[in-house]
Amino acid sequence: MSRLAAQPARRPDDTFNKSEGDGKAMADITNTAHANRARSASENPVKRFFRATEIDTRLLGMVGALLIIWIGFNILSGGLFLTPRNLWNLSVQTASVAVMATGMVLVIVTRNIDLSVGSILGFVGMIMGVLQAELLPQLIGFNHPATWVVTLIAGLMLGAAIGALHGSIIAFLNVPSFIVTLGGLLIWRGATWFVTSGRTVAPMDATFRLMGGGTEGSIGATASWIVGALACIAIVATIANSRKQRKRFGFPVRPMWAEYFLVAVGCALVLGAVAVVNAYPGRSPSPASSRTPTASPGRRAACSSRTASPSPC
Repeated sequence: MSRLAAQPARRPDDTFNKSEGDGKAMADITNTAHANRARSASENPVKRFFRATEIDTRLLGMVGALLIIWIGFNILSGGLFLTPRNLWNLSVQTASVAVMATGMVLVIVTRNIDLSVGSILGFVGMIMGVLQAELLPQLIGFNHPATWVVTLIAGLMLGAAIGALHGSIIAFLNVPSFIVTLGGLLIWRGATWFVTSGRTVAPMDATFRLMGGGTEGSIGATASWIVGALACIAIVATIANSRKQRKRFGFPVRPMWAEYFLVAVGCALVLGAVAVVNAYPGRSPSPASSRTPTASPGRRAACSSRTASPSPC
């Protein structure tokens, strides 16, 4: 009896209040939808376009500023900046910086700093160079198909281990990241010099040079178009999955024309990049030049003594 008495008496209008609250919620949702449609109707076409496609206007402004800089450099260089060869070189040179910047974002958003990222890059890169140029050839031979795989795995593991060491000191010993990474900057820079004593490490594995866009050019036209097609498929799958998840959880979805527009722009950018890369024929020697024999010192001496020789030297 005491338990029953402790329970509050149910009012006869509880069901009515619950249904009334649900009705108010549905009315609020309906009013909000009508307000959004009214606001969209009152906006100009440009604002409606950006709202439908959800394009970040700030990012678009940065892209526009980049295009202005490119056009300015192209004018000052006499049309040499916006060429396939120069864009290829810029892409290869900025790839490592882009990878480091992507990781640095995660460090900065946690209110930390990493001063040793450049030294770690040099140390890991030098270890990978010594591994494929001096250590692995003694075990499996030079230019072995597994050389670049072992080298990449070793480099990733070494970089992860150094990052885990720095992170453990910062997280568990409560040492400021500025102090830890400043010490790492000096330590790993000295370790880089210790590994090679300042000498050049060569030659590199052929596949490894190909991955870095070295003297042998890109991966080839056919493979480039295959990669571009796979990237387009990934863009379509990502947008389709995003629309599916939005419907699943009741979030507003973009209009279909906006979805098609984003797919078209993404695929156009990817295929345009592939076309620019393939417009540059590469830096490998042509078949004709590769068949031309190279004169040895003895042959050059013989040619110099025969000034009237009818055959070319």
